Amino acid sequence: MLVYRVPGSLDNEELTAALWDAGAGGLEERQGFLRAYFDGRVPLDDVPGLAGGEWVDEPDRDWQADWKLGLKPVQAGRVTVVPSWLVQDVPQGQLTLIIEPGMAFGTGHHATTRMAIEALSVLELRGERVLDVGTGSGVLAMAASLLGAESALGVDIDPLTIPVAFENAELNGFTRGEDGLTGPQGGQLDFREGTLDGEAFEDEDRYGVLVANLYAELHDLLAGDYREALVPGGPLVLTGILESKLPLVRDALDREGFTDVVERLDGEWALVTARNAGR
Repeated sequence: MLVYRVPGSLDNEELTAALWDAGAGGLEERQGFLRAYFDGRVPLDDVPGLAGGEWVDEPDRDWQADWKLGLKPVQAGRVTVVPSWLVQDVPQGQLTLIIEPGMAFGTGHHATTRMAIEALSVLELRGERVLDVGTGSGVLAMAASLLGAESALGVDIDPLTIPVAFENAELNGFTRGEDGLTGPQGGQLDFREGTLDGEAFEDEDRYGVLVANLYAELHDLLAGDYREALVPGGPLVLTGILESKLPLVRDALDREGFTDVVERLDGEWALVTARNAGR
């Protein structure tokens, strides 16, 4: 069995995404290192973030079974994020999001995703239209729907994420119709490829809540689009931010007139909430 061993943790979403994209069959964290399991050696030296790792040849073992043992249900606000093989362990009546192995982003075990769901859980989403920017696996849009949103739209510039997001939604009991998906709570859910100012939007209506799990540099770039997409007074939930990059996000929100800025830390990761003052 070939293992690529590199310094890092499962909370480092850039690193885990790079390993999944390189073809890893499973990931686990041990003593400050990420261990990625591969069927054979693949070129990783030139992959950003993966330099400095080493290949280790280990005796064969059922790494998928071992990895599953390390994934437990995660309570994120009012939502329990649970691996598919443990869904029967969740008490009846709890809001549940099912995940599958291989979802590099949005498993709920990452601090960024967990904090975002917790932030959505304290908002009053009933009757609101929610926009999830950089939806990836679709988990945050699905969480918003489960929490009572009238509708949730997940957008992403990566076309490969959209069919995956639809599959994840169907795994969670969302049913397809002519206008997208209908969730267990009756809300509408859809996923589209596109950008905030591009073809993802077919109307000029603003959204009541916007959530985005992206890098700080993208939050800086998109802050003006966030303002345009949100109704005046609408809550903004941003994560995916390293603590060291918080000043960049603070400056961007100040530049665009956002108010009531609150920051929260979980390890090296930060979540920022704010409100659109409107212009």
